[in-house]
Amino acid sequence: MRFVGIDPATTTGLVALDIEGNVLVQTDIQGKGPKIKGGITVPQLVSLQNQLYQLLQPRDEIVKEDAVPGTQRGLTTGMIHGNLRTIIHRKGLSFNLVMPNSVKKYVAVTGWEGEAGSKKRLEGKAKKKAMADAAKLHFGYTHKSDNVVDAYIIARIALNLYRMREYM
Repeated sequence: MRFVGIDPATTTGLVALDIEGNVLVQTDIQGKGPKIKGGITVPQLVSLQNQLYQLLQPRDEIVKEDAVPGTQRGLTTGMIHGNLRTIIHRKGLSFNLVMPNSVKKYVAVTGWEGEAGSKKRLEGKAKKKAMADAAKLHFGYTHKSDNVVDAYIIARIALNLYRMREYM
């Protein structure tokens, strides 16, 4: 049994852990094919699906990050998330969803910095750095890819959901 975290995007992060929390798979998957600015082409989408299909195994416990509400790239996001759901279903697996803010809260990242009254929202690289720092602090985990770091945290959520469900 593996515990899989998926961070869907045009470059999708995927991490699989064993019951002890050891990393079995940690990778970015990106669809191959002609590219378009700000979106994903059908060949890229099919390539992404095929890669995910090859990585999933029977009995995987999966948690997938859900789409950010009000995302600016709704069509691309919808295509990626919808297709990843169908691939998981085709493998005969099920999944739980976790909202992006819940992933951050799981490792105590608020999305803000500074003191009360002068707080500033973390954006872009600062937000990604905060997540990477939190993964290192809580789990001793590091990776060069922000997508894989997020997928690792999501995989830890999958592992702990299983442990709670099984009264472990």
